Amino acid sequence: MGTMIKRSITKHIDEITQISADYLHTVVPAPKAVKIELSPRCNFRCGFCSLRTRDKQPTTDMDFDFFKRVTTEMREAGVKEIGCFFLGESMMNPNLLVNAIDWCKQGLEFPYVFLTTNGSLASAENVRRCMEAGLNSLKFSVNAHDEDQFEEIMGVRKKLYYKGQQNIKDAWQVREEGGYDCGLYASSISYDKMQREDIQPILDEHVIPYVDEHYWLPLYSMSMFATEREEELGYRPIAGNQGRLGALREPLPCWTVFTEGHLRADGGLSACC
Repeated sequence: MGTMIKRSITKHIDEITQISADYLHTVVPAPKAVKIELSPRCNFRCGFCSLRTRDKQPTTDMDFDFFKRVTTEMREAGVKEIGCFFLGESMMNPNLLVNAIDWCKQGLEFPYVFLTTNGSLASAENVRRCMEAGLNSLKFSVNAHDEDQFEEIMGVRKKLYYKGQQNIKDAWQVREEGGYDCGLYASSISYDKMQREDIQPILDEHVIPYVDEHYWLPLYSMSMFATEREEELGYRPIAGNQGRLGALREPLPCWTVFTEGHLRADGGLSACC
């Protein structure tokens, strides 16, 4: 399918989730990475996502001039990595996304710019534009073992389940044909042991052959709202964002407060992930 050497993202993730001694002081350095919500909008309504907790769903994407100003300040402060996403789906506004990547890579020369997507809008053209702009890492979230679970948990039409799978394959082809230096990854949430067993055949056929690395995440509570969703969906989250399975961190002190900043589309800071 391709000749590029597969690369790993898990070591990179573990370096971010590990709180180093430099951050255990009253005066701490800038976070290693910052995730920036280019768009607060999302075409999914995932059961445990804290987007669902917003009383009024925002519709205004981040102003690009504001994005340029804050990322310039971040670069000067010592931030090394920019994630062009947070809670919303950045590919809801592909032009803004591409401009943001280009600004961070070509304008500010950030060493690492990354993106996570639900995959449904990651068309070959959108992916190509992101890679041309200099994107270093593209990760797909794959969290349903069939179309019925997809419809139940993601809260959208079943056909997007298959669209996401095809977009992963197309992204691999785009990278291989274009020779872009961008890692392709996928993660899945381990709702429970049965979920991992049920989804593995899907991953083996439609995901793992087309990414550099796949890894597992625990299901964690993003808000108090999750308690209600536990009862509705039958899954029990762990406390806090403890990183990835295989390298879990203690919930306290929370690594996201120290090593990864989070900026909403309206310019507000989020202390949590």
